[in-house]
Amino acid sequence: MPTRSTSVAIIGAGIGGLTLAVALRRRGIEAAVYEQVAELREVGAAVALSANGTHVLHRLGLRDRLAAASAVPTELVYRGWRGGERVVSYPVGDDYTARFGAPYYGVHRADLQTALAEACGQDALRLDHRLIDLVAKGEGYELEFANGTTARADLVVGADGVHSAVRRWVADAEPALYSGTSGFRGLIPVGSMPSLPDPGALQFWMGPGAHVLHYPIGDGSFVNFLAVVDEPSEWSSPSWVEEISAERLCAPFAEWHPGVGEMVAATGLHKRWALFGQAPLNRWHRNGIVLLGDAVHAMLPHHGQGANQTIEDAATLASLLHRYEPHQALPRYEHLRRARTRAIQRSSWVASELLHLPDGPSAEDRNRRLADVHRTLQWIHEHDAEAAASA
Repeated sequence: MPTRSTSVAIIGAGIGGLTLAVALRRRGIEAAVYEQVAELREVGAAVALSANGTHVLHRLGLRDRLAAASAVPTELVYRGWRGGERVVSYPVGDDYTARFGAPYYGVHRADLQTALAEACGQDALRLDHRLIDLVAKGEGYELEFANGTTARADLVVGADGVHSAVRRWVADAEPALYSGTSGFRGLIPVGSMPSLPDPGALQFWMGPGAHVLHYPIGDGSFVNFLAVVDEPSEWSSPSWVEEISAERLCAPFAEWHPGVGEMVAATGLHKRWALFGQAPLNRWHRNGIVLLGDAVHAMLPHHGQGANQTIEDAATLASLLHRYEPHQALPRYEHLRRARTRAIQRSSWVASELLHLPDGPSAEDRNRRLADVHRTLQWIHEHDAEAAASA
């Protein structure tokens, strides 16, 4: 156990930053979250929480809150793009919970963020605090913010996403990498998609140069979808999101199954997001500054693991800081998390290519190999981050 109390400043009030704050405060460690926006707001429509994430959130006291706000998919289904034929399917629901010890949830991101913020406590949340500098002061840091305020902390955690401001104090990293793909999303009432088969399932539609992922959220009356296309070849916008017409959004899916056409046409969110990743970092911490989540291992969304790996990071770091002094905890954290997140990160890039294969022998071979996709689920979803940190 640490011989003195440690104060922690967390930069970023996303899922990872808030989960870390809740986990630390439940262990009696002082933690404050600094967020640059003036109010917490939705970024992205929904989150898929697999067992490796829900295990952690249940232990933080959010079991009932999550169950009330989430939908449990009935199946995992992979489908062909034009005819909608089932390539392979696996039960989810109670079978998944029995296998992995925790449920698979579809939850609105705003509901999850609100639940975490309330569990964290308003006294720990500092909005409208954009970090501009870190200055070493004794054994800790003074944090300077754009609003003119300062704060002190022994340990600083960068949980501020793929375009992390904190990362420059830890590692010399290349800018985030554009994947050559972009995505758009929406929350669609089930009644708006009469041709969509099995709206209660988690489904991947695979096709040439594109794929669509969707799953139910909340009470199951809405479906969250993400459509990904192999365009544009380069991303020139200074922002990672840009306005786009409804016609351009729908065009890549004009010949797809009618259910997919109904889905993408129903979105009122006419924006597309550039899908960025991050080259793996060899260094996760330096002199009491440490990175978490997308700030250190941004990955493409094709395994639904971005939020879940951030939650795993938070659980691991909180457990280690409870047991060790920071100078001991941070190397252990990096050692425990780097290989696993790197493997999932790499797998998410491979999945992007496989989901977008044109019809032909390569796609047929992929479809045969999907019969073993449960093994991918096994090593990702069965992981218990807190148990690994305590081993």
